[in-house]
Amino acid sequence: MSEPAIPEMSFEQAMAELERVVGQLERGDVPLDQSIALYERGAALKKHCEAKLKAAEEKVSQITLDGDGQPTGTAPFNAG
Repeated sequence: MSEPAIPEMSFEQAMAELERVVGQLERGDVPLDQSIALYERGAALKKHCEAKLKAAEEKVSQITLDGDGQPTGTAPFNAG
């Protein structure tokens, strides 16, 4: 069974996979070559999760509120 492609994972899927990878590495019962591959996959999963979080934060930061504090829509993100 092949591992799912990281770019296609949701944040939740990537976090669950990262937790699995970390668990395997912490147990220390995998051969060195497999540990290296797990570490590399974990680093890629971490990067993917960080990108998903950043995108969500940017989207939330662009929610506009009216005078009563109610959401009225979104404003374009200005990464300036």
